[in-house]
Amino acid sequence: MIHSAVETAGLIVARVLSGVTWLFVVSHFSHHVITALVVPLLPFIRNDFSLDYTQSGLVISAFTLSYGIAQMPAGWLADRLGPQKLITLSITGVAFAGLLMGLSQTYILMICFLILMGLCGGGYHPSAPPLISASVKPENRGFALGCHVIGGSASYFLSPLIGAYIATALGWRGAFISLAIPTIIFGIIFHVVLGRKITENGMQQPTEAKGSEKNASGGFYRPILAFLILSTSVSAIMTSTIAFIPLFIVDHFGVAEKNAAALMALVYSTGLWAAPIGGYLSDRLGSIPVIVAICFISGPTMFLMNIVPYGIGFAMLLLIVGSIIMIRMPVSEAYIVGEIPQQYRSTVLGVYFFCSIEGGGVLTPVMGGVMDHFGFFSGFAIAGAVIVIITLICSFFLREKRSSVVSKSH
Repeated sequence: MIHSAVETAGLIVARVLSGVTWLFVVSHFSHHVITALVVPLLPFIRNDFSLDYTQSGLVISAFTLSYGIAQMPAGWLADRLGPQKLITLSITGVAFAGLLMGLSQTYILMICFLILMGLCGGGYHPSAPPLISASVKPENRGFALGCHVIGGSASYFLSPLIGAYIATALGWRGAFISLAIPTIIFGIIFHVVLGRKITENGMQQPTEAKGSEKNASGGFYRPILAFLILSTSVSAIMTSTIAFIPLFIVDHFGVAEKNAAALMALVYSTGLWAAPIGGYLSDRLGSIPVIVAICFISGPTMFLMNIVPYGIGFAMLLLIVGSIIMIRMPVSEAYIVGEIPQQYRSTVLGVYFFCSIEGGGVLTPVMGGVMDHFGFFSGFAIAGAVIVIITLICSFFLREKRSSVVSKSH
């Protein structure tokens, strides 16, 4: 039985990666190489500009707010102009803004370039999932989207390690400049390769929905809204809280800045395995049971940040936090792609990413204010409690709804 399961899993991996999914794994990596530096290098930036927690939170929000705002118009444009242009702009635009950020000498100028980075990067995530889904069979959609997360996770895993090493030698500005230049070059090359793949594989989204698909006006049921509220709310709360983990490690445990930055790699390393597993489970069990389960786990996990001592236990806790984040992403994307008519998918994905990212951007300085006035303990405890309450409410509306993205085993 075990041998059969391994063989089946191997066949699924071979089918998924034999197409163009691998290309999107690489593009996802390049898109996040620069954005992945902001949080782990925050202690370096904080010390350089002598920032408090609230100002440090604004560093994160400058990017996340603009990144979130750009999602909706970018998704709308992707449905009308085609996703290739938006993906290219996201890769090269983010890298160029990162280069400018590395050249900035003042706090205000750095904030401006972070805003530019967010605006340029908003088109990637609404554009990529529909193209990936069009390249695989529906029963493998979640797994393919999970493999796509590997690229972003790899960048969030490697960038803190590489960035911390470069920042130690050349400063945080040197880290941004060193990684931005090769990313700009890659973005130009990727544009040409992606254009050829779209032509060869007929992956361009149609302008009209197929007759078998549900009407757009009937696609937004109460369960769909509940699902989106649950996923985006938990994402926003987790994002706003996790942004302060490097500072928590430095200030609460007395760990060196470069070690705190490197520890964030543990959180994002989980995307290398947790995201494909999450996508596979959504293919087999449905998106709703998976999303509800991980959201319930999220609340206690946040509270445990206050209890678990520094060491192996805390490292394991960071791995759990990362697993929650990475499983949620492909499960949510698979649900949206499966429930929304084809010609509106990028638009709805834009709304989904807008709510997730914008919510995190708004809540990050709020969480920073809570930690400034009441400490880390209150911040983590409040975050965990709110997650549990939201999950209980949304799961009530989801209890009788089963995701349409369910694998049919033969």
